[in-house]
This record gives sequence, C-alpha cells and structure tokens, in this order.
Amino acid sequence: MRTGQTHLFIPGPTNVPESVRQAMNVPMQDMRAPDFGDLTLGLFEDLKSVLRTKTGRVMMYPGSGTGAWEAAITNTLNPGDKVLMSRFGQFSTLWVEMAERLGLDVEVIDVPWGAGVPVKEYARRLGADSKDEIKAVFVTHNETATGVTSDVAAVRRVMDECFHDALLFVDGVSSVASIDFRMDEWGVDLAVTGSQKGLMLPAGLGILGVSEKALEASRHATSRRAYFEFDDMLKLNADGYFPYTPPTQLFHGLRASLDRIKNEGLDNVIARHHRLAEGVRLGIAAWGMDLVAEHHTLHSDTVSAVRVPDHVDARDVLRIAYEDYNASFGSGLARLAGKVFRIGHLGDMNEGMCLTALSLAEMSLMRAGAQIQLGSGVGAAQSWFAHQDEMQTPLQVAAE
Repeated sequence: MRTGQTHLFIPGPTNVPESVRQAMNVPMQDMRAPDFGDLTLGLFEDLKSVLRTKTGRVMMYPGSGTGAWEAAITNTLNPGDKVLMSRFGQFSTLWVEMAERLGLDVEVIDVPWGAGVPVKEYARRLGADSKDEIKAVFVTHNETATGVTSDVAAVRRVMDECFHDALLFVDGVSSVASIDFRMDEWGVDLAVTGSQKGLMLPAGLGILGVSEKALEASRHATSRRAYFEFDDMLKLNADGYFPYTPPTQLFHGLRASLDRIKNEGLDNVIARHHRLAEGVRLGIAAWGMDLVAEHHTLHSDTVSAVRVPDHVDARDVLRIAYEDYNASFGSGLARLAGKVFRIGHLGDMNEGMCLTALSLAEMSLMRAGAQIQLGSGVGAAQSWFAHQDEMQTPLQVAAE
C-alpha cells in the first residue's frame, strides 16, 4: 500500500497547483449564457501576453497540442505545398509524420538526436529556393524527448536574410510559459502549445497563436478541415463563445493558472525555470552522467534527458522509482528507450521538488546497477540553490 505523496517528475502532464485544481471544482454552467464571455475573453488576452504577441490572435481547441498542430497546418497550407522541417527527436518526428499524412511535400532534414534545429542548413535551403516553393518552415522550439531547446530567433533571422516569405510554425508545447518565447519579436506565424505543461493544467486544451499573416493565408488555404476551421472559431470567439461545447472547467483552471503566472511575473517564471534546471543539471553532472543534448547552449530548462551507463537499463530505473518510491520520471522514447530517462522540471516546481527528484533518481539508479555516490547529485544541486539564494539581497526578495 502506498502512503504519502506520489511524485510526478515527467515533462507533462505536469503538477497541477492546488489553487488551480480547486478553481476547476465548479458546477457546470451554460456555455451560451450572456455572461459566459466574462470568463473567456480575459483568457484570450492573457494568453496573448504569455505568447508575447500584441497583433496575433489566440484560439483554444478542446484537445491537445497535437490538435493545435493539425489546426495550424490545415488552415494555412494547401495539399502538395512544400514545407521545410527537421527531425531530431520523437516529437519533431511526429510533426513530420503529421505533415506528410496531411498531404504536404515535406523537405525534411535529419540531424542527430541531441542536436537542435539545423539553422545553417535551413539558411542554405531557403537561400536556394529562388522560386519561393517552400511555403512554411517548422521549428520544434523544445524537443521534449531529448531535452533540447532550439534558437527560433536564429531561424527567423535566416528567413529574413534570404528575404523568404514562408510562414514560420513553432511547436512551443513544452516551452511556452516556461522558456523565453516571443511570438511577435521572432516573427512566429503559428505558435502551438497545450494546457498540460507550463500552463499547469490537465491535458485538454490545444492552444494556438496565429499571426495576421497566417490569418490571411487561412482565407485562401484549400486543405480540408471542419472542426479546426479558423473562421468558425474567430466569429464566435469575438464574444467569448465557441462553435462547439468548450471545456468550461479547464477555463476556470486556466484563469487561476494565468493569474499565478501574472502574479509571479512571466520573466520571473522563466528565470525560475532556468535556476531550477541548472540545479538539476549540476546534480546529473555530479553523478558522472551526460545529457542527450549535445552542447550546453541546447540545454532545455523544462526537461533533462539523462543517458544512463551502458550496463544500466533505464527502464529498470523507471520501474524502481515508480514501484518503490512513488515517483514517475519520463521514459526514453523511440530509439532512446532503455538508454535514457527524463526529469521534468517545469510548471509548478521549486527547489525542494527538484532535490526530491534527484534524491529518488539516485536511489533508483543505484538499485538498477549504476555506480553512483548517494547524495552527490543532491549536494551539487543544494550548493547551487543555496548560492543563488545568497545572491538575492533581502531587498530583492521583498521586491519579488
């Protein structure tokens, strides 16, 4: 029989704060009532702030980030359109597969799992596209399977340097509200995220930021869509309504989540994620283990993918942690199965939770056969967190 708290250290769904969970515990209400917009209209505006867009529109689809992927593609592109994509992890791979299944002509660049978006190769191919045959460029901002964050701003720079007019699609499912994301500044046309990561909600909302350029493309796109039709959403969203039954309880939770982000300050949220991630990474380094990410500039502040020693099966680490220590870590996906486990450190997280994750991972690794000094990772992270606290003066702490 399990006692105490079950620990969730996967990169999504993430922990739901108690205030958010309680906010969702409301009776059902009339989604056609005249005051329903009092709940929803503010959500659209505050999501724009999280995406850092003033000119874009935000849509919320009952579903997940995958649904928002499909909405983005089918509303703005035509069957047979050429698009430029890259594969360097499980989720970027799935995005390629979706694009192919939806009838796009995908020009795909394969790079090692652990690398990021190949900016220089994007630049070469866009520069060679003298006839503007490439209609869209896709970027997975944070590859959740490998713990790699790519440089979206750099992709926008090479597109501008090539004077290329393609749409810029960005998968921000595990980055938005956790890692710096700037839709307007980076010229992102379609920004995809979901409710179950940095927004600290259960899964159930696919969220999509859409630029004016993408909206114009949607007026002429010929891909078949019905449920995901932008025009249907925009007409009713203007007054806070939806063309089908919306997940009202999730909206109440989203209101509480966005209030938490606003109260902490989005810049502070992003800084907290970086501080916590650095502590986790120092702990992993103290074990003598490597991350999947090839270079420190690619390190994700939301998830760390840890390579276990060759003689250790990461699936044993996951099983021991779950069965004996009431803890869930992320598994290695696809080609990384058995070789990697992942520590999610995003959303409603703090130093104590990260230290608990490292502590339970250490015990699970040792029992799975890893030669590891118990307390080494925890101690390294403690030193980092304590040093960070010392750097904050009482005046700074009071101001925050």
